Amino acid sequence: MSTRSQQFGHFVLIYSGALVCGAIGYLVSLPLPWMIGAMVFAAAMRLSEQPVNVLPMTRPIGQVIVAASVGLSFTPAAVATVTTMFIPMISAAVLTILAGFVVAAVLMRMARVDVITATLSAIPMGPVESAHLAERHGVFAGPIVFSQTLRIMLLVVFIPPVLVYFSDTIEHPTAVLRSVHWSMSGALSLAAIGLLGAIAARMLRLGNPFFIGALGGAAVASALSLPVTAFPYPALVLAQIFLGVWLGAVFDRELLRNATGFISGAVVSAILLVVICAAIGFGMTWITSEPWQVMILATAPGSVTEMALTAKVLQEGIAVVTAFHVVRIFIILPFAPLIIGLTARFAKAWGL
Repeated sequence: MSTRSQQFGHFVLIYSGALVCGAIGYLVSLPLPWMIGAMVFAAAMRLSEQPVNVLPMTRPIGQVIVAASVGLSFTPAAVATVTTMFIPMISAAVLTILAGFVVAAVLMRMARVDVITATLSAIPMGPVESAHLAERHGVFAGPIVFSQTLRIMLLVVFIPPVLVYFSDTIEHPTAVLRSVHWSMSGALSLAAIGLLGAIAARMLRLGNPFFIGALGGAAVASALSLPVTAFPYPALVLAQIFLGVWLGAVFDRELLRNATGFISGAVVSAILLVVICAAIGFGMTWITSEPWQVMILATAPGSVTEMALTAKVLQEGIAVVTAFHVVRIFIILPFAPLIIGLTARFAKAWGL
């Protein structure tokens, strides 16, 4: 059998298994069932030391589909609402960074790691970005990637089910996504606009370009009332499977081996950060008058794609949730090198 045939067979096996696990999640009424099911399947495969080769283009495709779908929520009325919350959005981003430093201090004590490792593990900036900064500062990236990935997985696995459980307006978690109005011309127009936005964001070297760019393009189209519609539900299923497999495939045994002695501290610190950010979210409900579910999603430390999709499921505050995350991304990612650089200087000055 040729190498190309073997690769094709491998992809069919992986994505078929992810589809089956997603279907199980759908049958038991999980929110984001296809994503959670695919993620659990891919992670189980990797933890059992089975190969999970992911097609490189699947993550950007999944992000463009989800981001463009979320961008449709930026109607003129939603944009007007979001613009009144600029100060709370900035405040939430700054408080999240401060929470990251608190969690880093706990992680340093529990795992006996250096300041840079702890800070890169605690501040929500994504596995790829944190690994890049780890290399720049000469610290081992394995534990940092593990901690960032663990936090994202905890957010995806626990927050959507909890919020859906406490919602009394949802008959089935996927009902909203399945019942959207769409047309072939409108969906193709949305895809084209989302893709153009993603390409533009990548050319401008923005962080998370396939999400930010597609979101921006779709949001502008929606705000201008251009003839775009949602994607059909199978497209969202495909996007969830692509993103779930990609996320689960990162979580392998080699990552765990590299994080030996670090795991318990990473688990505690990830949970602590989620709890602190949830407290920030509850506090923001008093300032913004938004439902607490919306603000929990808006202040969750990461996973913008999944949190925005959960807001879409809940039919509440989709634009608000997305805007909070986008503002935090544009504050943390561009300033992450400066934040870590200053942290390294202070740590050296204080003998840490």
